[in-house]
Amino acid sequence: MIERKVLALGTSHPFICKLFCTFQTESHLFFAMELCSGGDLMFHVQKEGKFSENKAKFYASEMICALWFLHKRSIIYRDLKLDNVMIANDGHIRLVDFGMCVGKMYREEFLPSNFCGTPEYMAPEIIKGIKYNHSVDYWALGVVIYEMLVGTSPFNGTDEDELLWNVCNTEVHYPKFLSEQVKNLIVLLLKKNPQERLGLPNSPSGEIVQQQWFHGIQWDSVEKCQLKPPFIPKLAHDADVSYFDQYFTKEIPCITPCEKLINDNDQLLFQGFNYTNHRMTE
Repeated sequence: MIERKVLALGTSHPFICKLFCTFQTESHLFFAMELCSGGDLMFHVQKEGKFSENKAKFYASEMICALWFLHKRSIIYRDLKLDNVMIANDGHIRLVDFGMCVGKMYREEFLPSNFCGTPEYMAPEIIKGIKYNHSVDYWALGVVIYEMLVGTSPFNGTDEDELLWNVCNTEVHYPKFLSEQVKNLIVLLLKKNPQERLGLPNSPSGEIVQQQWFHGIQWDSVEKCQLKPPFIPKLAHDADVSYFDQYFTKEIPCITPCEKLINDNDQLLFQGFNYTNHRMTE
């Protein structure tokens, strides 16, 4: 239900994937959503090797606006990663996959402490199992910016345990080709102590919009989609999937088999799931 709620809440925001409607059968839930034919940022980073700083800055600024929208509504995303940042037909981003979101972060007793997310993007406090807030999304933003500019993750390991240990205990290597401005930004986003991390309202590092790397960015223009995208998908037709990995496009679409018999108590969990966005369907 959390994914449906967030999508319905964010459907008017320019950088969150548009939800047309949701419906259900006795065994399955369905989402009818906007098709973002430009593919995800993971596809483009793998294809290009790495982005220029201007290109990465464009996408990062739109991600920040989307995070602001969620955080102002007391929602922690918890799954910001290259795979979840889609490029829509107009060249602007759309965040997708809100199944790991958690709300009510404005109250201490509601702050989560569970192990949740994709290992490469998890903040140290998630790994350690201590209570965390929306600063974990800014950690993930730092990882995403690094990956866009370098083409690899800032942390690695031979297995998941080593990767998670490295996230908590090792320092990031910054290639010399990175500008000092973006290096300083990533360093502040990847502070292992969340109280020192860039993004929090009272961060000792200041506001993220004041960072030198974002100098010259007109944030009102970003939120109004007035900046020219560095890439606009060239589509041969409405069903063009050329910006998606063939590993996925060659799969035969099918409905996931139901794993168990669903009883009446299970069905109660999804009361109110059905939804129609009349602004998108008129």
